[in-house]
Amino acid sequence: MNTDVTRRGAHRRLLPLQIGIALQGFMLWLPVEKLFMSEIGFDPATIGLVAGAYAVMVPLLEVPSGILADRWSRRGVLAVASVALAACDLIGGLSHDVTTYLLSALALGVYFAMYSGTVEAMVYDTLVEETGTGDDFERQLGRMRFVESMALVVSSLAGGWVASLLSPRATYLLTVPFALLSIGAYLRFREPRLHRPSEPAPLAQHVATTFRTLTRQRCLLPIITLSVLADVLLQTVFEFGPLWLVAVSAPAVLFGPYWAGLVSTHGLGGLLAGRLDFTRPATALAVGGLITGAAAMLTVARGVVAITAAQIVLGLLLMAITVHVSRLLNDAVPSTVRAGVASGVSTMTWLVFLPFSLLFGAFSNALGVHSAALLIVGLALPLTGLVALTARRWEPAGCVQRQTSALESV
Repeated sequence: MNTDVTRRGAHRRLLPLQIGIALQGFMLWLPVEKLFMSEIGFDPATIGLVAGAYAVMVPLLEVPSGILADRWSRRGVLAVASVALAACDLIGGLSHDVTTYLLSALALGVYFAMYSGTVEAMVYDTLVEETGTGDDFERQLGRMRFVESMALVVSSLAGGWVASLLSPRATYLLTVPFALLSIGAYLRFREPRLHRPSEPAPLAQHVATTFRTLTRQRCLLPIITLSVLADVLLQTVFEFGPLWLVAVSAPAVLFGPYWAGLVSTHGLGGLLAGRLDFTRPATALAVGGLITGAAAMLTVARGVVAITAAQIVLGLLLMAITVHVSRLLNDAVPSTVRAGVASGVSTMTWLVFLPFSLLFGAFSNALGVHSAALLIVGLALPLTGLVALTARRWEPAGCVQRQTSALESV
């Protein structure tokens, strides 16, 4: 009974955070972005330039933003993320040329960098303060992912309607109030205090500890590698997934339901993470086997149903793994560097994804997207091994002790 009471208390405390995430994720312009860009003079080359702009901005700012969240305020960093998102929406809506829209993309990169890793640290520390442990982390973070996913799905459907009724430009301007309202929700959230020691370490020492944790702790290597592999695979499915439908000349009408199904895995996979026991080797191997099988299916599938099913399986299970790995990482890292380390892992993901995406694109152009799927299979195999390894050998308590010792000895 006491456990149920403390869990309900944690859920109530996290409610403003969920509302903020829902408001922040309500992006009316997302489904019509490419249409609007073409209207103001973009071509495929300049569209790639915009994608590269925020792809470079994110890894540059992620670790500094994580350290800022650990030393200052995590809800404050999320509020800054909302301001950056509002700026992105406003500048985008006022853009009439490529150069101005590029500023919008840079603001979007700031938003991604500020948001990444911060929510996970807030959820974990809230659970520790309310319940004494992070045991409910997968379930609570899964709810956050589901709320975020539903906001994206609903706003995507509404955005298409708004664009047809008014204009694609209007979708950007009408999104600004939602980003600003999310600031109010975040400021109502009662932030945990675990990451604020009574005597804060000097900035140089804090930065050194964050980088030592990322690069010199052998016990973290398997979960950092697993996190990077899972996120790279997930980004690949979302970035390149529609190419399979293009390759089989699928009717345009099928792209909408396909994309809605794929986006929904962001939330449903988060909920699934709370129901899968990744500490059981049999479960870990089964999940890894399904991921590898779905990746292999993409090398041969020619039907829209088979392609969509394979990608949905990948989206669901890879999202579940990312939530599980986030739990392992938060278990192992002291609260004082938790957001900084999570942001550092995200930075590593971007640094791996950028060359991998170029390689995948080159293979797709030369050999076709079905042959390029062998690269996905190639990443799925070591991912399966790492999921099984963390299920058998992971000892979070021992790693926590070593991390704490490292923090004190810097």
